[in-house]
Amino acid sequence: MALQTQVWLKTLQENFFPDDSFVAKSENDSQYVENKTVHVPNAGKPSGVKVNRSTLPAQVQERTDNELTYNIDELTTDPIRISHADSVELSYEKRSSILKNDKAELQRVASELILHSWAKGADASHSILTDGGERDAHTENGTGKRKKMTANVIHQIALRMDKQDISKTGRYLILDTDMYGDLLDSLTEAGRFAFLASADVAKGTVGRLYGIDIFSRSGVLRMKANGEIITDPTGGEATEVAAGFAWQSGCVSHAFGEAKMFSSMDDPTYYSDIYSFLLRVGGSHRRYDKKGIFLVAEGNV
Repeated sequence: MALQTQVWLKTLQENFFPDDSFVAKSENDSQYVENKTVHVPNAGKPSGVKVNRSTLPAQVQERTDNELTYNIDELTTDPIRISHADSVELSYEKRSSILKNDKAELQRVASELILHSWAKGADASHSILTDGGERDAHTENGTGKRKKMTANVIHQIALRMDKQDISKTGRYLILDTDMYGDLLDSLTEAGRFAFLASADVAKGTVGRLYGIDIFSRSGVLRMKANGEIITDPTGGEATEVAAGFAWQSGCVSHAFGEAKMFSSMDDPTYYSDIYSFLLRVGGSHRRYDKKGIFLVAEGNV
C-alpha cells in the first residue's frame, strides 16, 4: 500500500478588511491626539452691512463665537499569546500574520468610530431619504422593504451643499455595497459608463457624480427608525435602515495616533510571547451650524 504524503503551505490565507481611505478626506487633527479633548473654535455671524447708512453713530455690536469639542478615545486590542510551539513548528509565519491582522482590525474599528462620530452631527434637517423602487432590507436585523438609492439623491445632496455655499471641491459620499449597486442600476448605460470612467484608484473612489466623489464600503451606517445611529455591532432592530454619509472635507475632522505595540517576550508564566496594541483616535463634524454633512438614509416603503 502506497504511503500518502501531506503538505502544509507556507502562505497563510489572511483575513479581508474594508477600504478605509475615506477617513483621509477630512481635516487632520492628529497633532492633537495626545490630548483628552479637542476644541474647534467657530466664528460667529459677520457684521451687518447697510447701504447708504443715514444714522450716526452706528450701533456697535460684539461678535459671539462658538466652539465644538470632541474627545479622543483609546482603543486597545485583546492581548494575544504566541506559544513557543507556534514559533518553531508551523510552516508559516504566525507572528507576523497576527501583528498585521490586529493592526488592520484596529484601523477598521477606528475608522468606523470616526464615521459614527461624523454622522452623529447630522440631525433630521441634514438627512436625505432614498427615493427609488423597492427592494428587501439588507442590514443584519432589518426586515421589510426599503427604497433604492438613485442618482437623483446625489443630485439633491449637491443642491443642498450649493445652498449652504459649501465649496464645490472636496465633496464626498460613502455608500455600502447594496446602496452602491442601487445607484449603478439607476443610471443609464451611457451614464454608468461615464460614472465608472470617473473612478480614481489613487483616491480610492469608485466614481464621480454631480461633483461628488463616491466611496463604496462593505458596510457604512445603520439607523434606528428614530434616526439614532446604531454603533453597537450586535445592536439593531427590524425597522433599522442602512445609511450613507455625505460630507465636504473641511467640515469634518479626524485624529489618529500611532498604533503602539506592547510585548512581553519569553514570558516565564505563559512560556510564550504576548502582544497587544493601543491606538488613540477621535473625530467630529467641524462646524457649529452643521453645514456640509448629510445622512443618506434608506426610505421605508
